[in-house]
Amino acid sequence: MSNLLERITVNPRQCGGRPCIRGMRIRVSDVLELLAAGLNSEQILEELPDLEIDDLRAALAYASGKLNHPVLLP
Repeated sequence: MSNLLERITVNPRQCGGRPCIRGMRIRVSDVLELLAAGLNSEQILEELPDLEIDDLRAALAYASGKLNHPVLLP
């Protein structure tokens, strides 16, 4: 999985510093929003032909890692 995360890049001068896929202007959040809208992997790859299936997996792995921490309740 660690090599999947190498596909995620962050550049403060690109997309406002938001995480992107392989230095392209396709944000991790773009991929997640398409998945949340109900598109499947094949549809996303048709919509964004510069992506590869491992890019979709990387976006999910990145999001999972960001959410995998304790939540402190007041």
